[in-house]
Amino acid sequence: MGAAYIVDAVRTAGGRRGGRLAGVHPVDLAAASLDALVSRTGIDPARVDDVVMGCVTQAGEQSMQVGRMAVLASKTLPQSTPAVTIDRQCGSSQQAIQFAAQAVMSGTQDAVIAAGIESMTRVPMGTSATFHMKEGMGHYKSPGLEAKYPGIMWSQFAGAEMIADKYGFSKEDLDRFAYESHRKAIAATESGAFEREIVPITIQTPEGEAQHTVDEGIRFDATLESIAAVKLLKEGGKLTAATSSQICDGSSAALVVSETALKELGLTPRARIHTLTVTAGDPVIMLEEPLFATDKALKRAGLSIGDIDLYEVNEAFASVPLAWLKHVGADPEKLNVNGGAIALGHPLGASGTKLMATLLNALHARGKKYGLQTMCEGGGVANVTIIEAV
Repeated sequence: MGAAYIVDAVRTAGGRRGGRLAGVHPVDLAAASLDALVSRTGIDPARVDDVVMGCVTQAGEQSMQVGRMAVLASKTLPQSTPAVTIDRQCGSSQQAIQFAAQAVMSGTQDAVIAAGIESMTRVPMGTSATFHMKEGMGHYKSPGLEAKYPGIMWSQFAGAEMIADKYGFSKEDLDRFAYESHRKAIAATESGAFEREIVPITIQTPEGEAQHTVDEGIRFDATLESIAAVKLLKEGGKLTAATSSQICDGSSAALVVSETALKELGLTPRARIHTLTVTAGDPVIMLEEPLFATDKALKRAGLSIGDIDLYEVNEAFASVPLAWLKHVGADPEKLNVNGGAIALGHPLGASGTKLMATLLNALHARGKKYGLQTMCEGGGVANVTIIEAV
């Protein structure tokens, strides 16, 4: 089987709900990352075999096969470029990377763009799941599902609270983790660590045209005390809005190619994709699955957690990466070294390739070799991708 390489990965800076990216149509936002990736890698656009676009809320402005719409809106890709849109919930664009790698490794394609888009301002989370309430249509939970899981309405928030209890984390533990996410994101921003991966987006402001280049969700004035003061999301619970990922607008993209493409197109890889894993487990606690997916991925890779230099574990809620650290026995100093979704935002379908852009650049900045990326996903699914910097 052939190898798959990442030539580069890019992302937009996150936009807060109703913030600086609210005026940008998601199709155009996705196209901006596609165009920036093509420009930065120097690939002949006509040689891109496919675009695999992750998107969770495929409704309204993100409907009509939004991946294809983004290709058609692109300024660089020809209309002959195919595209497909996929939904593996929060792991959608991480799965896009894995599908792209599988296509390349199988020899059926040589150059595939994995990408993601989510405008959570313009297409609110849950839109595609709740439209039935207005239209009088059926609920997603079928009679068959109800028979297997009676009375259960799946909730990621409930799962995150269950994880905090199961692994023995206090509210203070979660608050401290959230504060560290902001602290690391501030340091990364001020040091220029994100400059290579961020795609500038032109926006309109009251003062005129501007470039959006800084993650809008970072609380530069955050203190442990201010985070601890945020009210609980549930009476008697432990999680707050401050210890949960931020609603976010954004897009991202990564170019995955074969060794043949590297040689024929004169491209320089930044990483080799080492291991691809996806697993599924309990749909009720749901967000716990990255722990077990990581166990399987490391075993398949023939690596131990000590071999991994950096990890990106999506901060859907603070309890998830904390439980992951505890279960895997990982080093907290290697986790989300530039901050995570609590500070930077979680643009659902775009988060997979977004995290890959950050992981790729963090490995190179530190001269490290192995990086591991994982995230929890609705329904109790988790992806793990291990890369080797080159």
